[in-house]
Amino acid sequence: MTESLAKPKIFVGDVGDLAKIVMAQEGARDMPGGRAALEHELADCLWSVLVLAHRYDVDLEAAFLHTMDELAQSITARVGRDVGRRHDRGQV
Repeated sequence: MTESLAKPKIFVGDVGDLAKIVMAQEGARDMPGGRAALEHELADCLWSVLVLAHRYDVDLEAAFLHTMDELAQSITARVGRDVGRRHDRGQV
């Protein structure tokens, strides 16, 4: 496997491990390790994200702030629609 393919595959594996641990934390499966395993896999995933951002020259701070702004706008719009619907039904 070439190094250029190795890092994304490692990240996918880390995310899969994290998903299993989160399912265990939620009681959906049995998996040893508990909180320590959760902390370890979160750190692994963060490291992989940082490596990939560096490799592809992504400004993570700018991307994060932009994404959070979009998310906030989406949530605000959705909440506004929900309040309007409840008001129309006389629930507000």
